[in-house]
Amino acid sequence: MDIRYLTFRIVLASCYTLVVSALNLQANHASRVGATLSVGLEKRVVIQSQLEGSSSSRRNGVVHKTAYFGKLDIGGPEQSFSVVFDTGSGNLLVPADDCQSEACKKHDRFYQSKSPTAIEVSCEGTPPVQGEEPPHDEVTITFGTGEIWGRCLQDKICIGDVCDRGSFIAATYESRNPFESFAFDGVLGLGLLSMSQGEDFNIMHRMSNRNSLQKSLFSVFLSDLDSERSEVTFGEVKRDHLASDLFWVNVARDSGYWEVQIDDITIDDHPLDLCPNCYVAVDTGTSELAGPSDVVDALAEKLNVMTDCSNYDQLPKLGFVVGHHILNLEPADYVDKDGSQCDVSLMPLDVPPPKGPLFVFGVPFLQKFYTVYDEANRRIGFGVAKHTNQDAYKSRALLVDISAAAPNRTGSSFLSRL
Repeated sequence: MDIRYLTFRIVLASCYTLVVSALNLQANHASRVGATLSVGLEKRVVIQSQLEGSSSSRRNGVVHKTAYFGKLDIGGPEQSFSVVFDTGSGNLLVPADDCQSEACKKHDRFYQSKSPTAIEVSCEGTPPVQGEEPPHDEVTITFGTGEIWGRCLQDKICIGDVCDRGSFIAATYESRNPFESFAFDGVLGLGLLSMSQGEDFNIMHRMSNRNSLQKSLFSVFLSDLDSERSEVTFGEVKRDHLASDLFWVNVARDSGYWEVQIDDITIDDHPLDLCPNCYVAVDTGTSELAGPSDVVDALAEKLNVMTDCSNYDQLPKLGFVVGHHILNLEPADYVDKDGSQCDVSLMPLDVPPPKGPLFVFGVPFLQKFYTVYDEANRRIGFGVAKHTNQDAYKSRALLVDISAAAPNRTGSSFLSRL
């Protein structure tokens, strides 16, 4: 054989080996890096009459409740469900086909018999043991004013084209209030692990452990505009949704909620020395802002919202000091305005110590601020959300960095009062 031909064959084989190795390395790197995906969310507004009162006030009239929900698939072949992507709960929950409650019958239900890959599992979170009879226990979970009972199943769960096998709750009973009025079928809990029935029930924990995502986090962008797509994004931060820099705050406690500490409350950036040792849960499944009733009453008095809306255009910014930043809300965020009737839309919520006092930042806050939930590092990112109709000057006033604050207008250092 010609030595030149042999040399050419050796060189060609070496190049082929290098190319294959490079492709394998790239594929392995891609599998380690994981995926990113965004799920579009549908907005639904429900108007409810309300007669509520705490000791000194409360609202008479109507309350506008907004929910955002998207799609996921369960089983094989897939069965599709609309679910709220809820940072305030820890399990995936959908109605079961044998649930006879009126609330279940109004929604799509999971047909276990149509998914041969489904198996029953323990509701205590212990993994199934091959060869052993599956458990037949049920779990009860409360949601605000209502509750569900359900059995625990394991099956393939897909969000977009990212799929994994995990556990969920198939509800065999749902209370009429509030589930019958829901426009969506179920709830996908995105709370931290301690809020779930077990590791296999927590979708972010599963995807993080299996390197399914590019980063072990998800982000939420909610808009009140029909012209903008609201979405939850897994695996990345979408910078085009930000009108400011992002800052991070560590999760304060192991309550299962995405919960951080509030250092103070402000009106037009002036500290009020209200609610020492308060915490706030950032909750995508709550339609309102909520807080301790005594603090809500004090704020209602200080804000002085006239019921006939006569001072609406002169109302101040309402701010919360979190992580050496003031997160400001505008009147449209904390006032429920219906024609010529106005009232403070903060809902009283009394959570006793040690879990309280507790605020809840629901939809009005999340429409104003883009939030990122970092499961790996147990922290939340906050930034001003970027909307198409946004006034750039006003948006800069929504997030105030006080980490290097000079003496404020009251003559004392702002930080010294936190």
